Amino acid sequence: MTATPASSQSTSVVELSPSYVLPVVLVLSAVPLLLVQVWVGLAIALFGLFLLFQAVTLRLRFTFTDLDIYRGETLIRRFAYQDWQNWQIFWPQVPILFYFKEVQSIHFLPILFDPKMLQTCLEQHCPKANSN
Repeated sequence: MTATPASSQSTSVVELSPSYVLPVVLVLSAVPLLLVQVWVGLAIALFGLFLLFQAVTLRLRFTFTDLDIYRGETLIRRFAYQDWQNWQIFWPQVPILFYFKEVQSIHFLPILFDPKMLQTCLEQHCPKANSN
């Protein structure tokens, strides 16, 4: 027998705080590369700045039924948990990439949010089935 969710859970929303670690590391690592390989250093610096902009403007919100992605107060994408088949955080010690598979598509997102809270919310809303 499983417990039914309380009605207060159906309205609770968890918004993940941003994490600037990945973008800042990319921008800082591009500086010495600029001295050796200008184009490679410039490409990495621009990618890091792009990710920094995304970390500042995007928000992930875990609701009772969906993972919502917001830019400011505008909902830009909704992913219903019922469509999820699998998820994975790559390199848990130094999280850089979050993957999840839906019924009809796969998604890769850079870790621009609090990785521990991301893991906690994923385990709460989309527990992994043991495949052993």
